[in-house]
Amino acid sequence: MKDLTPNPADLDPIEIASLDEIQALQLKRLKWSLRHAYDNVAMYKKRFDDAGVHPDDLKSLADLAKFPFTYKNDLRDHYPFGLFAVPRSEIIRIHASSGTTGKATVVGYTKGDIDIWADLGARSLRASGLRKGDMVHNAYGYGLFTGGLGAHYGIERLGATVIPMGGGQTEKQVGLINDFRPDGIMVTPSYMLNILEAFHKQGLDPRESSLSVGIFGAEPWTNAMRLEVEAAFDMHAVDIYGLSEIMGPGVANECVETKDGLHIWEDHFYPEIINPETGEVVPDGEPGELVFTTLTKEGLPMIRYRTRDLTRLLPGSARSMRRMEKITGRSDDMIILRGVNVFPTQVEEQVMATGGLAPYFQIELYKSGRMDAMRVFVEVTPTATGEASKAAAERMLTKRIKDMIGVSTEVIVGDPGDVPRSQGKAVRVIDSRDKG
Repeated sequence: MKDLTPNPADLDPIEIASLDEIQALQLKRLKWSLRHAYDNVAMYKKRFDDAGVHPDDLKSLADLAKFPFTYKNDLRDHYPFGLFAVPRSEIIRIHASSGTTGKATVVGYTKGDIDIWADLGARSLRASGLRKGDMVHNAYGYGLFTGGLGAHYGIERLGATVIPMGGGQTEKQVGLINDFRPDGIMVTPSYMLNILEAFHKQGLDPRESSLSVGIFGAEPWTNAMRLEVEAAFDMHAVDIYGLSEIMGPGVANECVETKDGLHIWEDHFYPEIINPETGEVVPDGEPGELVFTTLTKEGLPMIRYRTRDLTRLLPGSARSMRRMEKITGRSDDMIILRGVNVFPTQVEEQVMATGGLAPYFQIELYKSGRMDAMRVFVEVTPTATGEASKAAAERMLTKRIKDMIGVSTEVIVGDPGDVPRSQGKAVRVIDSRDKG
């Protein structure tokens, strides 16, 4: 793989500023954001007043813990534009969440918001190893989903060339990668596996492609998948994080030279980790639920927004700003099976570690009598077909899930192509417990 370490002279000065400088800027911007929300959004004024707090009560960063949380349901309750902090005429773009966990939520951006988003997108791409003049294949979905246009504007702001392919048409994706020879690709990790599969079906060696870096986001993925993709394409695979309620892709990004967690762009987003049960802030280094407060958002300020994503905060490394570990799951998609907490990423790790299995899986939850039960659908690789290979893989994966996760599950091993493929975010869990 190429050495894609950025030149320090190309970084934004704030990326390598001292902690004192970063925290002073955060406090100044946090005071502005609280006041902006309080003065211009009726929900925040009422919620602050009901909690007995006022923007003037913020004297230090730690004082943020006195303020109430914002929840996804708040956006639904004020659908569509009730949380906008500027007149609707000042909103130049509207997006909506993907609706993975419920009804879509509407978000709006001013021109200033879009400019900052583009800047942070460019910063994220530069951290990933891309440079001005590079070509980037953008396979995130365009439309109300923030992925496509968020990546698009970041690529252009970097000064790179964007190929606005969008999702789907996997064979065409491979054709354009071969013909245009882009330096990087932005796509969901599960769909990158589809692209890899299409390379093999067309008899092409992915290691001969031009891709030097893949920037993967929009869903949790494991380090095992990173190693799989990096080995298959001889390229770097880095993680990008974002959510529409806060901005979109580019809230945090891994640095290609370390790949040791995602640096949060703390000059624009203030992170906290809380105990998801009690709501109490926990110290850096302890796991919990990620909470964000926007520091510069004009159109839709978010104060202590509970993301439901589970991670922990770590000190800076390649950049001064703190890192968050790769998302391990969500507090609201956690599977509780006979008292054991299970996340899809844990199952993915065991699938990836089982010889003869392709990196595709789907979990089904169902009732066995009065008990909740789980089965995992997987498929063998093209070179491991045959009933004996399937039976061996089934035994091994069943044992690994029991030993490593602590639950008994049924494993069904199919032929190549049997597990449904994603055209965007993978559908990892099917809940059939209330059916029939």
